[in-house]
Amino acid sequence: MRKNRAMPPHPTAPPTTRKRSGSHLIVMLALDGLVPFDLGVPPQVFGAARDAERNRFYEVVVCGTGPIRAEAGFTVVPDHGLEALETADTVLVPGIHTGGPVTDGTLDPAVAAALRASAARGARIVSICTGASVLAAAGLLDGRPAATHWAWARRIGGLYPRVDWDFDVLFVDDGDVLTSAGVGAGVDLCLHIIRTDHGADVANRAARRCVVPPWRDGGQAQYIERPVPSASGSGTETTRTWVLERLAEPVTLEEMAGHARMSVRTFTRRFRDETGLSPRQWLLRQRVEHARILLESTDLAVEAVARRAGLGSATALRQHLHATIGVAPSAYRRTFRHAG
Repeated sequence: MRKNRAMPPHPTAPPTTRKRSGSHLIVMLALDGLVPFDLGVPPQVFGAARDAERNRFYEVVVCGTGPIRAEAGFTVVPDHGLEALETADTVLVPGIHTGGPVTDGTLDPAVAAALRASAARGARIVSICTGASVLAAAGLLDGRPAATHWAWARRIGGLYPRVDWDFDVLFVDDGDVLTSAGVGAGVDLCLHIIRTDHGADVANRAARRCVVPPWRDGGQAQYIERPVPSASGSGTETTRTWVLERLAEPVTLEEMAGHARMSVRTFTRRFRDETGLSPRQWLLRQRVEHARILLESTDLAVEAVARRAGLGSATALRQHLHATIGVAPSAYRRTFRHAG
């Protein structure tokens, strides 16, 4: 397991899904609530994968049960019906923001049956973002690792508890089933598939043609917003604010409990109840978050960032940043220093 051309419509009949000799047929399954970006990315990225004679390695078509309402306020009319899935080498499900799979765990029985039949005959199954909910609703992810957008973790994780969800990575490659996180992570997964099928050179050329990086370090954990709770003067919030004002200084558990005028045992229990973390876990997270802000907003040397965040040394910062979001300080700064 690894964690991180459309045919023109005929005026009177739907186009055939017969593929060119030697090409790999990717059939995208569009459903109501479609995320347009997720539908547009695969044809672009896979269409950029070509050999030395500029012949395309992949052919990408779209299927569905009829006109599909996109969540952006327009309708998509697929060229093909569900029968296109019968000849697909790869079935790809883009994300959806409305509909049964992301609301109550239901799925059109015809769609579910078509997906299961494709998987049973050996087609590669792929999803982007919340398209994983469609695969889960069809029963294709039970007992398997899978990824989806971190912002949908609570809802989708609750609907499909039998799936081994990983909401931190950009994508999960579980062999014949591959799933990605949201939006840009779909690009990462498409490039990963090209790299797996045809090697790094082809994938890198495709990335250059699409003007995207061929590989991104880390996972989606580095993009998750974790705002610090505001202080209201109750519980341990005042102490948390006090700690945040002196992150560069050594602060012990006993000092935090003393500031809150509680015993260490009471303070630890109440702190965990309020934050879901132990005081030490919370403090480490705030220091890493502060280091991220300094890496994004200053040109301070990594050693200085580590000291100001209370992590002590550049080595400690590298270890904690890598453990938290999977990248080194220098890689994180390259990505975000000028993002604003």
